[in-house]
Amino acid sequence: MENFKKNWQIQQNWQLLFPVLGILILGYCSYRLADVIVGNINLFLVLIASVVIFSLLLKLTLFLFKKLEKKWILDYRWEMIRVFIVFSVTGSSSMFIGKPIMALIGITKDNLNTTVYWILYITVGLIFYQFMLVFFGWLFGQFKFFWEFEKKMLSRIGFKKFLNQ
Repeated sequence: MENFKKNWQIQQNWQLLFPVLGILILGYCSYRLADVIVGNINLFLVLIASVVIFSLLLKLTLFLFKKLEKKWILDYRWEMIRVFIVFSVTGSSSMFIGKPIMALIGITKDNLNTTVYWILYITVGLIFYQFMLVFFGWLFGQFKFFWEFEKKMLSRIGFKKFLNQ
């Protein structure tokens, strides 16, 4: 356990919450993916597929940590997990919010071309993503990181002159 704490630069026990939460989220995602891929054929097959997917996703995540550790400026390595959690929660939430907003406006798959519907759905999701990224970043104690990230992202898509004022 001391090696784990040292590797992730964890000074206090409460900081262990983020690696544990990250593992739980990765496990849940693996199970859901395996359930979609395998289907309800056999629970044993779903569990085996979950373990395989979990190990692949864990390797991918650790690879991304190594690459992004040099690019993102954070005080401690364990904060990388917190940042990844914020990205995952924000992405999921923005799409869940998009559907009721579209229904509130009166846009459904039934009254609009499917292609136009999905373009609008993704656009609404991206708009809410911008706001929610900063909100969840603040909620998880990474406001400064996500505010800088948001400013960089908005300047790249053409809002640079509004950010400098």
